[in-house]
Formats: sequence, C-alpha cells, structure tokens
Amino acid sequence: MLDGPPNDRWLSWAVTLGITAFAFVLRMISVDYPKNLVFDETYYPKDAWGLLNYGYEAKMVEKVNDKIAAGQTTGIFLDGQSDYVVHPPLGKWLIAWGEWLFGFNSLGWRFGAVVFGSLLILVTIRLARRLGRSTLVGALAGILLTFDGLAFTMSRIGLLDIFQAFFLVAGVAAVVADRDWFRHRLAAHLTTAGIPDLDGAFGPRLWWRPWRIAAGVLFGCAIAVKWNSMFVLAVMGVLSVLWDFGARRLAGARRRSWWALLSDGIPAFLAMVVLAVPVYLATWVRWFQTQGGHGRQWGANNPDHILVKMFGKPLASLMKYHEEVYKFHTGDYMAQQTHSYEANPWGWLVIQRPIGIDAVNGIKPGEQGCPADLVNDTCLRVISGVGTPVLWWMALIALVAGLWFWLAGRDWRFSVPILAAMGTYLPWFRYADRPLFFFYAICIIPFTTIGLALCLGKALGAANSRDRRSAGWLVGAAVGGVIANFAFIYPILTDQLLTRRQWSLRMWFTSWI
Repeated sequence: MLDGPPNDRWLSWAVTLGITAFAFVLRMISVDYPKNLVFDETYYPKDAWGLLNYGYEAKMVEKVNDKIAAGQTTGIFLDGQSDYVVHPPLGKWLIAWGEWLFGFNSLGWRFGAVVFGSLLILVTIRLARRLGRSTLVGALAGILLTFDGLAFTMSRIGLLDIFQAFFLVAGVAAVVADRDWFRHRLAAHLTTAGIPDLDGAFGPRLWWRPWRIAAGVLFGCAIAVKWNSMFVLAVMGVLSVLWDFGARRLAGARRRSWWALLSDGIPAFLAMVVLAVPVYLATWVRWFQTQGGHGRQWGANNPDHILVKMFGKPLASLMKYHEEVYKFHTGDYMAQQTHSYEANPWGWLVIQRPIGIDAVNGIKPGEQGCPADLVNDTCLRVISGVGTPVLWWMALIALVAGLWFWLAGRDWRFSVPILAAMGTYLPWFRYADRPLFFFYAICIIPFTTIGLALCLGKALGAANSRDRRSAGWLVGAAVGGVIANFAFIYPILTDQLLTRRQWSLRMWFTSWI
C-alpha cells in the first residue's frame, strides 16, 4: 500500500517544466498567423469578446469576420442583443482571458489555447509518471504528446476542446493521486496502531480527501467547457470507489471491505459529483449578474411556471436554457445536418478523416512566395487537424496491449488510460447519426499516449535490466519516429506555403483530402 511515484520530486518537476516550456515555445511560433478567424473560430472568440463586453454572448453585425480581420474591434455588436449559444461559458472565458491581455486579434483569441495546450502536456507527464512509477515514463508521454499534430493544432486555435482536454486529464490525475493518498493513509493507520492488518475491521473512515475534492472541481470545470465530460467523471468516480474497496480488502478488512461501496462511495459522490454542480454554476455567474443573456428573462416572463416557483427566476431561466441546448444537441435538427469534414467515430483512432481548418488554394507561381519557375503546378496553404500518424497507430496498438496487461496481467495502471479514453470516446457512437468531427478526439489522445508510454516503460524494464540497452534503442526509435513524422507534417499544421505536389505527399489517404 506504500507503493507510489518515485522519490525524485525536484528532478521530476525540472523534467516536467522543461518539456512543458518547450511545448509552449513550439506552439507560440507564428500562432497569430493567419490573422483571420479560421474554422469554428467564427464562434468562440466572438462569444468570448461578447463576454468581456457584456457578460454574455452577444450578436454581431453582418460580415463581421471581415471587419475583425481588418482589425476593427468596435461597432461590431448589435446593440448588446444576446446570441443563442450551445456550450457552457468556461472555455469562452479562458479565450476571453487572452483577448483581455492582447486584444481582439488572432494572438488574443489563441493565447489561452496555447497556455492550456501546454498545461495539457504538464498534467499528462504528471499522470503518466504517477501511473508508471517512473519519471522517464512521464517524460516519454509528455514528449510524445508534444509532437502530436492534433494536440499541436488544437493548442493554436480558439476552440473549446483543448480546455476540456486539460481539465479531463487533470481530473483523472487527481483521482489517481487520491488512490495513492488513501492507500498511504491506510498503511499509516496500521503502522500507528502497530498491527499487521485490519483483521476483519473496516478501518478508518477517511472522509477528508483533498485530491478527491480537487477532482470534483476539475471535472466540474471540464463539464463547464463541454457537457460530455460528465461521462469521464462517472467512469472515474466508480473506479475510485472500487479502488477504495480493493485497498481496504488488501489491508485486511475482508468482508467488511464491501462497506466501502457505501461508507467511501457516498462521500465520493458528494466530493466529485455533487461538488461539480456548484463549480459548474459558478462559471455562469456573469450570466446571472446581467439581464441580457439568452433566456435570462424566461423566469420573469413565466412567473407561474413550476420551475420558477421551485427554484426562483434566475435559476429556473438557466434550467430552461439548458433544456433548449440539450434538445439542440440531441434533436432532429442536428441529425439532418451534413458537413464535408464529418468523421465517424469508428475511424478516429486510425485518423480516417482529419479536419480541414484553413485553406488557401490555387496560389499561382510568383504570388505569395510561390516559386515563379514552377511548371504545371500551383501552391497552397492549409491547416489540417491531423494527428501524427506514427503516434496514433502505435497508441492504438498500445491500447490493445494495455487491455491485455490490465485484464490478463492484472496490472491496474493500464485501467486508467483505457477507461478514461473510452469514457470520452464510446459515448460519441450514440450520436453517430449526426455530424461528428475528428478534432473531438483531442480528449482521447492524451490517455492513449499515456498507455503507449506505459507500454514503452514495460519494454524498457527495470533500470538494472540486462536488456535495457537494446530496449532503449527500440524506445528511442519509436520516439524518434514520432518526432520525424511530426516534422514532416508540420507544414500542413501551420499554414506554410507548399506546392500542390508537396502537399499531396502529406495526404497519405484520399480520405484526408
């Protein structure tokens, strides 16, 4: 029960911060290019600017994207009229933070994504280190994720998903830290009492669980970015209680260990699920404080409705708003829509259909730096939301191997990345009848990368293993292959000028076009 991460705290933080700083610098290079809004930036940065100006998402004038690209930041709202949006506000507030710092421009609306995309690397390293009981395993996970094309791209555009990914990985990391904390406290109880085991007793009721409370806050934040985060909360909440049961059983509680499902399970529900509710509501505080947000006056206009009588006008209005949003996401309207870049979840793990984020095609020779002597070809600039193929395909193999290590080898560590990844992946199949996109998988790749790092750690073996040198070559080749693959696709991640032939060399499958 005293098992835990290695005792190299300062070294591990130096490694963690070094990799994170490198990832930040890599993501900051030319992040403000292109200057215009790309892809779904047409929604969230503008919503964020409305939050800064009004406290709620506000409608903008027609052809406002051209005005924004020209640097116009005033006179672009329709007299403070509220806009109907279908995602909670936290992710947009984090985008707004960058706009507050740098203004309503491409750097401003992308800076928050850069910061949290880099912090995603940090929490991935810490989670992998704790699971692998190795700073080297944590470093492997961080390096691999640093050079993932999808994580890189999503860290450089003003969308919500990178914030969701950060809070999810951080929440899972808190749950795993709570596992170690709880087991160490049980071991300390036995040591203090001078007994070898609980001898059938239930043991101490450790209701103050700081890491579990941290998990509740973090999962509440994840849900306040996108609702589907609640699936991961449910999975990790159940897993946490099962770990409590297993710890008490290991400590000698025997039959009484089953009481953990109630005695530990109810406090876990309060600390993680119930706590997530006020955290979520706190992100709506400006909507409550103002009067002009979408649906804000529903309660005032329907004073006799049962929701108003039970919860009051502001909260009833928010509940009604949430009902509208749920119907939007699950109703017939979305099921009838189509999109040229929609991707069925079946193909996500193999990058069957990446997302096109920006494209300028048909640049003629002599224009925008396109070689003037180019013959029978043109140039183009694109941003593709594509994962680094070598990483994703190895991570998929590791996912299968990890399932074997977990179920057949009884290695609990692999349960975490597998269950967390599936918690954010499998629920999408329920909505496969409507347009879904590959970039949603940004919440999957940190966990599958951790699974790959754990497998590479197993391949390396113990520090004094005779085969460690030869295994080191294998691991080095895997990491080097990911970095080389990232370098090759880097131009299509960053809007760099390419001839059409150079671009086609990076389109490995027709479904990528």
